[in-house]
Amino acid sequence: MVLQLALITVLLTGTDPQAGLAQVIQAVLPQAGASRATGPAPEAGLALPWSGETAPDAVPAAVIAPVPGPAPPLVTAPAPPPPSSWVTLEGRRVLEIRSATGAQTPAEVAVRGSLRLRKLAENLAVEPEHLEVREDPPYALIGLQHPGGGFTPQMAVDDRAALAFGTSRQELAERYRDQMRAAIRQYRSSHTLGAWIRSTALATVVLGVYLLWLRIQTMLQRRLGRWILQGHSPLLAGLRIGNTTVLDRGQERAVLLRLLRLLHWGLLLLASYLLIPLLLGLFPPTQMIAEGLRGHLRGVLIHLFDGAVAAIPNLLTIALILLLTRGLMRACVDWFGAIERGQLQISGFYPEWARPTGRLVAATMMLAGLVVAYPYIPGSGSRAFQGAGLFVGLLAALGSSAVATNVISGVMLIYTRAFQEGDRVEINGVTGVVQDRNLLVTRIQTPRNELVSLPNAMVISTPVLNFSYSGREGPWPVTISTTITIGYDVPWRQVHHLMLEAARAVPGIAEQPAPKVLQTALNDFHISYEIDASLRDVSLYRETLSELLASLQDRFAAAGVEILSPAYQANRESDSSTVPPAWGGS
Repeated sequence: MVLQLALITVLLTGTDPQAGLAQVIQAVLPQAGASRATGPAPEAGLALPWSGETAPDAVPAAVIAPVPGPAPPLVTAPAPPPPSSWVTLEGRRVLEIRSATGAQTPAEVAVRGSLRLRKLAENLAVEPEHLEVREDPPYALIGLQHPGGGFTPQMAVDDRAALAFGTSRQELAERYRDQMRAAIRQYRSSHTLGAWIRSTALATVVLGVYLLWLRIQTMLQRRLGRWILQGHSPLLAGLRIGNTTVLDRGQERAVLLRLLRLLHWGLLLLASYLLIPLLLGLFPPTQMIAEGLRGHLRGVLIHLFDGAVAAIPNLLTIALILLLTRGLMRACVDWFGAIERGQLQISGFYPEWARPTGRLVAATMMLAGLVVAYPYIPGSGSRAFQGAGLFVGLLAALGSSAVATNVISGVMLIYTRAFQEGDRVEINGVTGVVQDRNLLVTRIQTPRNELVSLPNAMVISTPVLNFSYSGREGPWPVTISTTITIGYDVPWRQVHHLMLEAARAVPGIAEQPAPKVLQTALNDFHISYEIDASLRDVSLYRETLSELLASLQDRFAAAGVEILSPAYQANRESDSSTVPPAWGGS
């Protein structure tokens, strides 16, 4: 106040600034000396100082120098208030500290307050009723009222501390006094001999209940294990989804036994963890440890619950995306299925393209749905997910070359229409019927029922001989041919007649186009005759060829014509012949 009056006087009288500054300093210094002479007093705004604490050092006076003009105001953002702390007694919260003065923090004040409160509780000469509130503006003091009339302050509450709670200074001081009284009474009642005996007895009862529960749980676990191993219940007949057996009876038993053991040990560990803070909380010296364990468990449960509640909107979004993706995939499969069945026709789009194209489009839809849903997965932004994504990307980079080559080759095979499932083909020396064709491999079943898997990258680079294509796409079926050699002494017209008769006798040879015979070579010792005949069913290629060869032998043997295979290069005896004798079998 004196400083303000001195400054106003300098401004009104027009005194020289330097002389006025000297007058101001002379007016202020006596007041400062007087304040120091009266001794330390509680600072304004001090939040809950305990008696015996050292007040913060006074801020030194700043030297004021004249400036040419007014300086612009310095605007700074207010610092956030420090978090509140608690004065505790054996781990139990007693007083909440929300405000502190100067460089102090609520945590520092709470630590000193906890030590002072413990000393008061251990001092049996101090009764809880001795704690009183005395008004000493600008503070409300909480202290010990001595029988002789003396008063020892223990705590001071100012308006700043009361403002943090939205109440008055007197009301906050009375609330703190009542809380301190209750804490001291509870502390002393829990440290009596009777309290220790009661705590020991209660701990014995709790431990006995735990052991009994443990024995009952172990007995139930063993009985359930025996029931699963016996497997008399129809519930243990295996796990089936539709017509697919996911788990047989033995696998289901093994899975259930592992789940039973996991549940048993999980419940045992949970009960043991809950038992420890329960037993420690019965005795005053270990109540702080028990409170810490309970707080940790409470924090974990709250964190899990909050995480589950916060994940509900994201989970609903994921479910909606997956349902929409599944609906689109089902519509895609039905649409391409109609094209494959011929119910829907698109110009230039062949029916055999429908199934693989539908699979490609459905896979693309599924990948798109996963990409859209990925950001909504709980924890998708964590380092664990990032590390897993990096690992999967590394594996894909290492093995993607061969896989990509086979996939691209598989797509090319589909849309070049080289063959279809069920076609009889010959690829790289492997002859058989195509059983499966996917994006990676082509599987062929040989006539000996051998299943050969050929990588699509190899198939696309190898000539493919398709025996079924012409019969399916063109007007003429596949033909079979064979060559025999007959001597020059047999008229060629007779040979043609016998070969055509042999072909017509085979059931697997079609009448149209009619079989035909060609003379392919005039050799040194014989003439080569080739017969070409169309097949009725290309899947019976080998069987029809075998029947044709058998029919040729029968016809020529019946006509007495000798088949010169192998050729004879030396004169034979006149009575020898290669014509087989007549066979009387059917």
